[in-house]
Amino acid sequence: MSKSKPFMTLAAAACLIAVLAGCNQQKQAAGQPQGAGGPPEVSVATIEPQRLPVTTELPGRTAPYRVAEIRPQVSGIVLKRLFREGSEVKAGDQLYQIDPATYEASLASAQADVQKAEANLQAARNKASRYGDLVKNSVVSKQDFDDVQASLKQNEAQLASAKAAYNLASINLNYTKVFAPISGRIGKSAVTEGALVTSNQATALATIQQFDPIYVDVTQTASQLMKLREDMESGRIRPAEPGKIPVTLFLNSNASGDDTAYPAKGELQFADVTVDSGTSSVQLRAVFPNPNKQLLPGLFVRARVEQGVAENAITVPQAAVARSPDGSARVWVVGADNKATPRTIKTERPVGNVWLVSDGLAPGERVVVEGLQKVKPGAEVKPVPAQNALAALPEKAASAR
Repeated sequence: MSKSKPFMTLAAAACLIAVLAGCNQQKQAAGQPQGAGGPPEVSVATIEPQRLPVTTELPGRTAPYRVAEIRPQVSGIVLKRLFREGSEVKAGDQLYQIDPATYEASLASAQADVQKAEANLQAARNKASRYGDLVKNSVVSKQDFDDVQASLKQNEAQLASAKAAYNLASINLNYTKVFAPISGRIGKSAVTEGALVTSNQATALATIQQFDPIYVDVTQTASQLMKLREDMESGRIRPAEPGKIPVTLFLNSNASGDDTAYPAKGELQFADVTVDSGTSSVQLRAVFPNPNKQLLPGLFVRARVEQGVAENAITVPQAAVARSPDGSARVWVVGADNKATPRTIKTERPVGNVWLVSDGLAPGERVVVEGLQKVKPGAEVKPVPAQNALAALPEKAASAR
């Protein structure tokens, strides 16, 4: 009897566990919400046409509006430097003074040659006038008269040559004063007082750069540009502003690395006519006002080019789009019977957090945004409206990256 007592105890415990488990299942069944075994719940977005700005964000670099490299046009010793390095200069300000002594002497010599030529010319004119009266009375021969006329022409030519030499000497003397050809900020000086400079030397004395306004050069792939032109020709996209293409600039100026928008908007000036064979891209140039000199040449920036507006555009959230093995885009569409079916669509470009769709979807259709893992072809689902899935795009988000 003592050996059979433990077995009886275990059997009783097993029966008790079975009874408790049955009671627990009954309680769970009683407390189970109605419909828990129904179709899975998914979030859907309803396709609605909207007016969509077609913009493209492109990397770019700032470049000065104008650049002038200052070089001497005459040779000599630099006597003075008349500017402060890194300062703003105006067009016409004198920057350097080259020793003018030899050029002043050349000018004086040229002036004397002009006076000598003028005196010779006056004597030749008087002689020609007298010979004109004498030849009429046959006092002098026709040959002598012709010689006097030729001498007069030679003296006139000598005076013209002397005046040209005088003008050249005057120009060279003026070149000893080196002036700023444009307004802007001047960099460091390559020479100091006492340095010998030569006419049209390869090394610039200094460089002036105009920052206001300033250029921003960006590149766009040739395929994107050609597609945009095709859409504009077909009427799917129209220009954002007639005759203008606005551009917004973003600077990475924060310590956190976030981009900040430049306060002033620019305008696209032109697109290059040549495609870079190495990168298959086209250079675009925009111009921005820069009154506070916040932008300096050589900065890496991002430019958002507002290339057009698509009316009645069909968009779908990027979260709703999956890629098939062949690379095609696919979404799950929920029909009127709440059954989900896969559908292949044609996407053109990303715009913010959505895809711009050119084919495959119609207004009013519902696409699954969340719960894609629960969906099976032809299976019924419980659609729930997604929160702000296709809300109006803010201006700064409506960009193609």
